[in-house]
Amino acid sequence: MSGRAQLMWDEAVTGYDFGPDHPMDPVRLALTRRLVDAFGLDREVEVVSAKPAGESTLRLVHREDYVEAVKAASADPDAADGAYGLGTMDDPAFAGMHEVSALIAGQSVGAAEAVWRGEALHAVNFSGGLHHAMPGGASGFCIYNDASLAIARLLELGAERVAYVDVDVHHGDGVQAAFWEDPRVLTVSLHEHPRTLFPQTGWPEETGAACAEGSAVNVALPAGTGDAGWLRAFHAVVPELIADFRPQVLVTQHGADTHFEDPLAHLAVSLDAQRAVQMACHDLAHEYADGRWVALGGGGYAVVDVVPRSWTHLVAIAAGRPVEPETVIPEGWRQEVFARTRQLAPTRMTDGRWPVSWKDWESGYDPADRLDQAVVAARRAAFPLRGLLP
Repeated sequence: MSGRAQLMWDEAVTGYDFGPDHPMDPVRLALTRRLVDAFGLDREVEVVSAKPAGESTLRLVHREDYVEAVKAASADPDAADGAYGLGTMDDPAFAGMHEVSALIAGQSVGAAEAVWRGEALHAVNFSGGLHHAMPGGASGFCIYNDASLAIARLLELGAERVAYVDVDVHHGDGVQAAFWEDPRVLTVSLHEHPRTLFPQTGWPEETGAACAEGSAVNVALPAGTGDAGWLRAFHAVVPELIADFRPQVLVTQHGADTHFEDPLAHLAVSLDAQRAVQMACHDLAHEYADGRWVALGGGGYAVVDVVPRSWTHLVAIAAGRPVEPETVIPEGWRQEVFARTRQLAPTRMTDGRWPVSWKDWESGYDPADRLDQAVVAARRAAFPLRGLLP
């Protein structure tokens, strides 16, 4: 197996553009790519442009009638069929929508193929992680569910155990739905509580179909959760599940919208904590999945201050050359940010909270603490179904 990481990138992914008033501004992808380059990480990874996902690949997850509806809306946005979630405020139709969505999906599928075949140990597609798209409909800024397609392709290639860990602020509902009845896939999602955030799913009681009980695990975090609580919850749930499941491949989704500056959600996580979880996922892949790691992007709507820094850390970790938290950002990138957005760019690579401290679960918990209640609820609902102590 090659020890080199792959970065999946095609400049055309920046065409995934719902319009100037939509929060999912593709400048976040362009600026991330430029920051990766500014740190010289191109020399540490193999930059690969995979082909778009074809119709047979898309149908591993999505219904044929939905793919046809996306293609029709792509050709004529004014004719988008709202019954498929297209042409809505969240998912406006735009010309070329099918082509660019299939291209993003293809990058994630290509990442999965490279890791499974041993062409790369780690592969990153930060344009991916579009985890809300359902088999028969668009949802939550997501047209095709590239994360689910990557996992489905791994299963098609012969994988028997794939773990998916989602740390986006929103529940990874589309991936959970795609594999609800499949015990070969373990989905774990840490997200803001469904009482306070879209998509209003991801309750602890959602644990998989009867034929796959315990294959879905949901940690519903109270609004306002910060670094210490977020890391405590992650480490109280994820490592034990991964150690038990022992996946052949670890697929992770790293939406940056948990950050305290994100305008669409209510957690209070720093870049330092996001980096810590990225490093933890990398370590879990090496400890339990022979290093096979597919890392995806996701949400994130602080498109200048947060997303590029967070995902550059992700690429650097996958490349084996982590960027130290206190690192000063190259001036050339900051100038490009101002030229593109008229915004002032950040000057350092994190929020100055490194190292982030948190309390280990084994040291005991407080039954009156809302964060601890969330962890207990997730463990009690799912762990016994997997033969684990809650």
